[in-house]
Amino acid sequence: MLTMRHIEVFHAIMQTGSVTGAARMLNISQPAVSSVLKHCEARARMKLFTRAGGRLQPTPEAIALFPDVSALYGRLDAMDRLMQDLAGGRLGTLSLAASFPVANGYLAKAVATFLEKRPGVRVVLQSLTSPQVVDRVVSREVELGIAYEPVVNAQVETEVLIRSSIACVMRDDHPLAGNKEINVRDLADHSIITYLPQAMLRSHVDRILSQAGIVPNVAVQVSLSLTGIALAYYGTGIALVEPFLLASIPLPGLVARPLRPRVDLETLLVRARAAPRSEIMEQFVALLRQQVHEVLRQGQPDLLPNVHSIAKSAMKAQARRRP
Repeated sequence: MLTMRHIEVFHAIMQTGSVTGAARMLNISQPAVSSVLKHCEARARMKLFTRAGGRLQPTPEAIALFPDVSALYGRLDAMDRLMQDLAGGRLGTLSLAASFPVANGYLAKAVATFLEKRPGVRVVLQSLTSPQVVDRVVSREVELGIAYEPVVNAQVETEVLIRSSIACVMRDDHPLAGNKEINVRDLADHSIITYLPQAMLRSHVDRILSQAGIVPNVAVQVSLSLTGIALAYYGTGIALVEPFLLASIPLPGLVARPLRPRVDLETLLVRARAAPRSEIMEQFVALLRQQVHEVLRQGQPDLLPNVHSIAKSAMKAQARRRP
């Protein structure tokens, strides 16, 4: 069986690519690293590295082992952060993971507002894809995730935070900017910006275009809504993106118009099933809902028609849970 020392040395070599780098990272001698590696390979009964050009190259077996070792280090880092919080007398930690547009928009604003009155709270906020968000919740690396539907995992429970829809984001001098809404057929003669094929939201966009029989003129494919919005700002085309980021961080010179037919999306709160809920997280979720409601009030209700009712009912439910 491998010891933590074996795993530590293996991880350091994978990170640095050499015995010298691993020794420097671990603050031990190079002979000590070589000795532990030799013992590790003997215990594992397999070769983990080969030497090429003065560097250690991982074998296929080492590459297969590394994701699990990295996950273990992620959990150890999380435990170390918790111990630092406790030792430093801080009040607690908010551990969050969210899809990119959410993390860069209203969630960032909610975190900043929350910390204004709670300087002792520490926040860990990860910006990830929706599947990665769910993975972090399942592994208990974060207490709360915010992700786009669908989320199908028996180890988590979900609750709708927002129902929104894909919108057309463009410069205010674009020929279609004067329309109150954009019919999907109006896009046929214009350059569009959409998500990469592997992005979860791309399937929503492709479906509505296909149903309308449109072969779009795709100028740019992006992985992030923020990138699409920036490209629209510089006049590249119409960005078909989830519009809540623009509602959270308005950019002068850009407008968002509803796409018709609607392409509805649900943004979900994701928690590990049956996991205890910390009081600090409950306070944050209540503030987050309030912030979402505020963004809607100041933004464009026709883009986000169902947020008001969801936020209002959720805040009432939160009030009922309080003793």
